[in-house]
Amino acid sequence: MTEQTTTRPLAVVTGASSGIGLELARRFAAEGFDLVVAADEPQISLAADALTAAGHAVRPVHADLATADGVAELVSAVRATGRPVDVLALNAGRGAGGPFVETPLDGDLAVIGLNVVGTVRLAKALVPAMVQRGAGRVLLTASTAALMPGPWYATYAASKSFVQSFGEALHHELADTGVTITTLLPGPTDTEFFARAGMEQTAVGRGPKDDPADVADQAFEALMAGRDKVEVRSLKARLQTAAAAVLPDRAKAAVHAGFTKPRDGGRPDPGA
Repeated sequence: MTEQTTTRPLAVVTGASSGIGLELARRFAAEGFDLVVAADEPQISLAADALTAAGHAVRPVHADLATADGVAELVSAVRATGRPVDVLALNAGRGAGGPFVETPLDGDLAVIGLNVVGTVRLAKALVPAMVQRGAGRVLLTASTAALMPGPWYATYAASKSFVQSFGEALHHELADTGVTITTLLPGPTDTEFFARAGMEQTAVGRGPKDDPADVADQAFEALMAGRDKVEVRSLKARLQTAAAAVLPDRAKAAVHAGFTKPRDGGRPDPGA
């Protein structure tokens, strides 16, 4: 990042190698932001190259944000810019599909490590400076899965419930600081999530999905408006949100299971 870019606002986007995160990075770049982008895949460098080729200053960070070392690497890269963070988009997440009694413990802990612990570590490291400065915007990517128990990907749904609650709490705490907190609740989106989570052989994995660019645009508009949350406006996402509002938890779990249970009734085959 050169001196010529220091007057441009800076956005930090995690999970930016593909899907919603990549589309968020593209939208921020189109709106005049420089970027620090992070992901646990080497493709983050390719994404950064594409954004840089379009004339934007982009710093890629290849790090596993489920670990303390990975978070420290990203925080160090952000601080090395010598610039304040104008937008922090904590979008990185992962899931682990299948019956809880069969999924590997390491996989479930990785979900919690990234979606919960990584989110808290990054917020703790970067949000206080935004509050001190009295300006900034934070986007937390949760999910409509946060609104109801999630059989067959129990740790994922529970982790996103944490993110949704965490975001609402920080929105209240920081109301008078100049820093806004916006929580994004997308429904099923056309990303690599279902393949990576081993959920391709589920109703939700095989069903219709939202365009990640549309989701990112809705998130960006809500973020810049300072809204506390944005529920994606697609029909499927709205139906999930409506069901979560009126059903008891036991019924929510049963409804949710109809979408997430593997087709063969057992653990999904990640290679299917």
